[in-house]
Amino acid sequence: MNWITNYVRPKINSMLGRREMPENLWIKDPESGEMVFHTDLEKNQRVVPSSGHHMRIPARDRLRFFFDDGIFETLEQPKVAIDPLKFRDEKRYIDRLKEHRTKTGQDDAIINALGTIEGLPIVVTIHDFSFMGGSLGMAAGEAIIKGFETAIAQKKPLVLFAASGGARMQEGILSLMQLPRTTVAVEMLKEAGLPYIVVLTNPTTGGVSASYAMLGDIHIAEPGALIGFAGQRVIEQTIREKLPEGFQRAEYLKTHGMVDMVVPRPQLKTTIARLLKMMMGQPATEIAEETDVPNGLATTALPVPAKADS
Repeated sequence: MNWITNYVRPKINSMLGRREMPENLWIKDPESGEMVFHTDLEKNQRVVPSSGHHMRIPARDRLRFFFDDGIFETLEQPKVAIDPLKFRDEKRYIDRLKEHRTKTGQDDAIINALGTIEGLPIVVTIHDFSFMGGSLGMAAGEAIIKGFETAIAQKKPLVLFAASGGARMQEGILSLMQLPRTTVAVEMLKEAGLPYIVVLTNPTTGGVSASYAMLGDIHIAEPGALIGFAGQRVIEQTIREKLPEGFQRAEYLKTHGMVDMVVPRPQLKTTIARLLKMMMGQPATEIAEETDVPNGLATTALPVPAKADS
């Protein structure tokens, strides 16, 4: 069989001018089952054109789509202690870190990037979900704090893209300590009079949703994103009641006041740029009628607080 597959078939294909087709040319839409050509999906920022289903997008690809001309500069990751608790489950924690660093090319789950959107300089802090589910540990906490400190030092607004399963269990209490530390960083940015916009992507759960991810000036969610602290099954078992349909999804949370806006991924850059310009007191292009904007921002440019110039 190997002889037929490895020798005969390639020989016949070369004689007939056939080319082997890659197996990943088509991707199945999880929502509708439709097969989507991968180039169409990539051009649309991994949003299925027909159904609007938002597939997971790598962190660096998101940055490339978000920044002007795809140009951005990343900040160096802060150095922290590796495996301070010497944790081990099925394998050693330090070995898990090595595997994910090799797989992703990242030191940890957070990337800080500098660039512009529609000409406005900003700082972006983004979770890389492919690195241990975007979980929050010491390295991620330090990186988030560095992102906020950079925004304050350079007097730039900060946009955070959250995608996480929560605190990293392999670091125990040291991971949970990052929740108040990052909360303090958020307050420092606000005291400096600088805008903080959070984009909640699928999923944003656990300790991340219980701290800095829900402390923004404006919360924007991608369609269908799962957002919450505990899982639906855990809540149902605790309260012994059936939860409503779509509970913890972006649209449900917007209806109940937990999220300000639900914005499709291809429209995020334009929407965020307009909001930031208004919040910074800069001229903004006219917002289209169908754009979902929090009350007061569509018609009123917010003045820059005095502390921003200090």
